[in-house]
Amino acid sequence: MALAEDLAKQQKSISVAEFFEKNKHLLGFDSPVRGIITTIKEAVDNALDACEEAEVLPDIFVSVRKVSPDAYRVAVEDNGPGIVPENVPYVFGKLLYGSRFHQIRQSRGQQGIGISAAVLYAQLTTGTPAAVVSRTSAKVPAHRFSLMIQTETNEPQVLEHEEVAWDRTHGTRIELEFTSSLAARKRLIDYLKYTAVVNPHARIRVEIDGEATTFERVSDEVIRSPQAIKPHPHGIELGTLKRMAAAMPEATLEDFLVESFSRVGKKTAEEIAGAAGLPIKARMAALGAEAQKALLAAMQSVHVPAPPMSQCLSPIGEELITQGLEKEFQLDFVKARTRPPSVFSGHPFVVEAAIGYGGKLTADGTAQVMRFANRVPLIYQQGACAITSAVSNVNWKSYGLSQAGLPNGPVLVLVHVASTNVPFTSESKDAVASIPEVEKEITLALQDLGRELKAYLSRRDRNRQQEDRARAVCAVMPAIAEKVAEIVERPVPDISAIEGRIMRRLVARKSVKDGVVRIDVHNHTHENLALVIYDISSDAGEGAEPKPDFASELDGEFTRVWNCALGPGEGWHAAYPGRGGGMLDVRGVDEAKKVVMHL
Repeated sequence: MALAEDLAKQQKSISVAEFFEKNKHLLGFDSPVRGIITTIKEAVDNALDACEEAEVLPDIFVSVRKVSPDAYRVAVEDNGPGIVPENVPYVFGKLLYGSRFHQIRQSRGQQGIGISAAVLYAQLTTGTPAAVVSRTSAKVPAHRFSLMIQTETNEPQVLEHEEVAWDRTHGTRIELEFTSSLAARKRLIDYLKYTAVVNPHARIRVEIDGEATTFERVSDEVIRSPQAIKPHPHGIELGTLKRMAAAMPEATLEDFLVESFSRVGKKTAEEIAGAAGLPIKARMAALGAEAQKALLAAMQSVHVPAPPMSQCLSPIGEELITQGLEKEFQLDFVKARTRPPSVFSGHPFVVEAAIGYGGKLTADGTAQVMRFANRVPLIYQQGACAITSAVSNVNWKSYGLSQAGLPNGPVLVLVHVASTNVPFTSESKDAVASIPEVEKEITLALQDLGRELKAYLSRRDRNRQQEDRARAVCAVMPAIAEKVAEIVERPVPDISAIEGRIMRRLVARKSVKDGVVRIDVHNHTHENLALVIYDISSDAGEGAEPKPDFASELDGEFTRVWNCALGPGEGWHAAYPGRGGGMLDVRGVDEAKKVVMHL
């Protein structure tokens, strides 16, 4: 008895802040190196969500600055709608406080843990309070808070609060200082780079110890913010059903089903009531435990249309994924696919995928796999993720790639899962769980892209064979030209144009005759080319035809720039008075397909 009483005295409740203080690894703060990436990830996710809800193009600034041998100060600033002063302490100083947990829609954060967990991690490692500046309008001043989390009560502790001047008309800025290391500097840059790929409407500026990098936006279109929907009958569990019924005790069963669930009309409500053996006009307060179980079973068995996915989901889109990848990776081949919406356990989701080949990708080793969930990069736990498993299970050999698990070669595979409830394997949201419906959609998207890649590789190989044959012909043509010229006792002809046609190249030549400099450009490729022609010489080039789009002079050197578009077989010409010489270059075509000559 005495022992039991002693044990009873030791038992007490703990706050959620205390729990995560001792289990910070569950939220992605399991090491100093990872802590800095997780902090920036949570702050950037919040910034992007806020900007989308306010329908503004995100302009985000990230700063990482070393303040002592083992401590860094991280600042993340956005141009979102800001946070009203009375809510700032709770948003940043209270775990499980947020606006999205009870909403069924696609969003980056939902539980209200991420950024407040970063505040908790900072005060655990350095004891330094978080500094938050927020402004909601140009008509009101900015408010600056210095705050910490009281772990015993999971309540915010405001140390300072003052009005300050700030050059942003609206937005939020948070600064945190914690013990960390920049050993994961490359991974941090990769995270921000990947974020820019799947958020092509955002501009992200980064400063790491004074070194600046900017990821420019490729789209000026504000993306549509997903709207919340009602729960779907096929995604409800018994405990949730009981809670919802208790909130509407006076409602009839018909009104409860129609008003509480997505895609349930009066006809569907009658089917559910009939399958459950319940009167359609029964009051919810009159339904006991057995009746509620029968109602749940009927809701699962009756066919109900899928949730309205266009309303609650916001996929990136094939065009923007392609543009984002081309901007950051300069690929030879890239294709994207957005699968039709689907459902698992009543939760709508969309799978998007893309595949890139060649360019600046590493030719050796396995493919680069980029995983995303609700537009957020998944950096860690790649081996435990259903996305990685689905990529490995595709037979890439049938699409022209070697394979040992993941495909090998200069290949990039991107997979994005957008859902109202992404099935993560843990609270740190590093990996997607193995859900058959999700894995099936990923596989179908990758197989479709694999067929596109196979067609590209086949065309490339055929073109290489044609180029090899053409190169062999061109190798003997100069000797033939010399022999023919010797026989007919004429000068050796210029065969560059013939070589250009055979080799399917762009030929640019600069020549001078009778005091006139002439530039000739001929497109012998099979491609439509948008070209920029640069001509630099000591000639002033006055009266050049056509007139250059840009002209300048520096230290006696004159630069002329023309823009032109040439289809297959088309030519372009320019002329001006002068002596020639200098430099001619053409941009907008691969070096391997370009011939530039000075005659």
